[in-house]
Amino acid sequence: MQRNSKFPATHAKRGPIVLVGMMGVGKSTVGRRLAARLGVAFVDADEEIEKAAGLSITEIFARYGEPHFRDGERRVIARLMDGAPKVIATGGGAFMQDDTRALILDQATAIWLDADIDVLVDRVSRREGRPLLKDRDPRTVLTDLAAVRNPVYALAPIHVKSIAAPHDITVDRIMEHLTAWQ
Repeated sequence: MQRNSKFPATHAKRGPIVLVGMMGVGKSTVGRRLAARLGVAFVDADEEIEKAAGLSITEIFARYGEPHFRDGERRVIARLMDGAPKVIATGGGAFMQDDTRALILDQATAIWLDADIDVLVDRVSRREGRPLLKDRDPRTVLTDLAAVRNPVYALAPIHVKSIAAPHDITVDRIMEHLTAWQ
């Protein structure tokens, strides 16, 4: 895919691009490809949280609970909001936190990646280590989470549907929105 050499310079005024949405929607995979297409850095907030804590997200949840994790997540995302052009993939719950959401909406371009429950269930079944799914039915959890989270994700100014297709199609859709949004 071609890199859009004009886009990062004109977009830099708006700060980073932050991908929000449910677990399994493809924020990390799409984020890496989007960053490559734009010629900017990619950062996975969950990986940065694990580096900062010296623990996996599963271990943080098990040892300290979700509130402790969310506090660390907020601090890490605040550190990543340095104004530099980059693509940041957040965890599914990050945008649900008032302070984190306000920071993202103020200092970045938030993009809600959305997908149907069937797509999400298929994708989350391919990867272990999702604390909110531990010992629970993924379809039930994802349906319940979507009911609560989708209205909040809808606060992101850009909404892109991710379908059961190659992730580059989602990247193409994001590029169309970003180009039109300028």
